[in-house]
Amino acid sequence: MPRTIWSGAISFGLVTVPCNVQSATEDHSIRFHQYHLEDMGRVRTRKVCELEDREVSNAEIGKGYELSKTQVIPITDEELRDLPLPTAKAIEIEAFVPLESIDPIRIAEGYYLAPDGQVAAKPYKLLRQALERSSKVAVAKYAWSGRERLGLLRVRGDAIVLHAMRWPDEIRDPAELLPPPTEVSGDEIEGAVALMETMARDDLEGPEFEDRYTDAMAKIIEAKREDRELPEVPEPERPGEVLDLMAALNESVQKAKAARGEDTEPAKTSKKAAAKKTPAKKASQRKPRSA
Repeated sequence: MPRTIWSGAISFGLVTVPCNVQSATEDHSIRFHQYHLEDMGRVRTRKVCELEDREVSNAEIGKGYELSKTQVIPITDEELRDLPLPTAKAIEIEAFVPLESIDPIRIAEGYYLAPDGQVAAKPYKLLRQALERSSKVAVAKYAWSGRERLGLLRVRGDAIVLHAMRWPDEIRDPAELLPPPTEVSGDEIEGAVALMETMARDDLEGPEFEDRYTDAMAKIIEAKREDRELPEVPEPERPGEVLDLMAALNESVQKAKAARGEDTEPAKTSKKAAAKKTPAKKASQRKPRSA
């Protein structure tokens, strides 16, 4: 059973939905500890008080805000929990908007909102079905871990999901990262779209979307445990310098089609390109008749 991260209520208008917040994702990554290579003794981080020069337990540690090198304001977990904000105990819905109106770069990790008891069952279902019928998502404010946050509520199956959102001023302007001005032809765009069509699919299931890094790491650990040779490292294909973009696109389309067992006949050249390649007929030069 997932651990409850936060308990409160969803609030929109005068409707209140008591709920518990639980993580919607799991991390299956292989994790490592630090060891002393000479004797493989575990290396740990110890928490030491700088003034007393001794290790302190978690029970002795609290939060504080440093005003200056000599003045620190202690802040307790109770004070953070009881912030003078309406969003400290509730997820306050501010608006309902189309999902496509929100830039995905602002959407962060997701959490499941579980109704807290029988009293929350009906308003929870009401909000879920209203969101589903409206084809909109809710934008809300809530306060966790000492800061007010922006969130997005959407429907996933029979559940309501809360996604953390970044504030507008947390998104960097990409202008400084853009490439220098360059021209792309219509044929090159058509070639890229054709390649995208060969790679299009209706789901994200299959071996292409499995975590191969964790699997490879598990094989290395198993080989070392059994004192066997490590798996061979496959030689990665090194992409060459693209001199002819259209040729690279066409070749990519053919490879993608071959991988899917489709017909690999060369794509027909667009009318515009064909017009460019067809040489113009020379005007016939007739000799003038003699008088």
